[in-house]
Amino acid sequence: MATFVDLFCGGGFGARGAVRGGGRPLVGLDAWHMATKTYKANFPCAEVVTDYIENVDIKGLGQTYRPDVLLTSPECTSHSIARGAKPGSERSRETAIGIVPWVEAMEPRWLIVENVNRMKKWDRHNELVETIENLGYQVSDLHLNSADFGSAQARKRMFLICDREGTVVTKGQLLAFSDGTRMCARDTIDWGSSYRSTKLYSPGRAKATIERAERAIAHLGRGVPFIIVYYGSDYGGGWQTLDVPLRTVTTIDRFGLVTWNGNEPYLRMLQPSELLRAMGGGNEHKLPYGSRREKVKLCGNGVCSDVMTAIFQWINFNKNIGIPAT
Repeated sequence: MATFVDLFCGGGFGARGAVRGGGRPLVGLDAWHMATKTYKANFPCAEVVTDYIENVDIKGLGQTYRPDVLLTSPECTSHSIARGAKPGSERSRETAIGIVPWVEAMEPRWLIVENVNRMKKWDRHNELVETIENLGYQVSDLHLNSADFGSAQARKRMFLICDREGTVVTKGQLLAFSDGTRMCARDTIDWGSSYRSTKLYSPGRAKATIERAERAIAHLGRGVPFIIVYYGSDYGGGWQTLDVPLRTVTTIDRFGLVTWNGNEPYLRMLQPSELLRAMGGGNEHKLPYGSRREKVKLCGNGVCSDVMTAIFQWINFNKNIGIPAT
């Protein structure tokens, strides 16, 4: 069983996938107390640290913990296209460089760095890769879509999968550990729920929301449920069908579900339990703390569990502990 230390651990979605893939969490670290509180609720045997990585006694932790894997997901907001036109924060970006002392202190065999694809456009991306290589790692630089690994969400991310013993991994090799299941947005919906839904054509409804909905209705016809997509760079007309994976879950409410009562369309926002399902949380993962807004943020900040499951299955296979390739 591959042990791991989880930097920028969030609510533990990446760790959930790692555990399913045969991993065991030793430490989860995040600067947001709601994230570490949620992490501890899901992985009570792990130590949790609530702080910024630069404030932590790295050498002390390195003497205590020698994980097989250092799992990291540095801040992505200043790389992400979802931030719109706001200028990026170099300090936020440099949390990626901040993982290097952790690698030096803990000397894990494997290092995993997850971030948005646009991180490759960062002018220090190559520096980060070269630094990792100079520490003795073979770096596999992959772009992976969670939908290919059985998630009900299309979440495209960069993964640096780094092995001190020189093993290279490809997307195809990781997909060999997936069962080939394909899920879609429809699979995330709590169809039997009693969540409050209001008439689409209600007084005060934003004109842009009505326009999104009417584009979908014109395409699908009346009586067909669909999802309105808010925010971010959207080239699909502001809506999507339920028969394809949900678009990327973000840290703010982005998805409205339109259903029908006879000929009347109704609208409600997707709930944290549904976003949790889109993140691959399954029945095991819980969001027991925080407001609705905080739970949405936890989901949007997470790593899709299904991708991490495949990565840890591959790691454990290479660690020779008896998890066969499929």
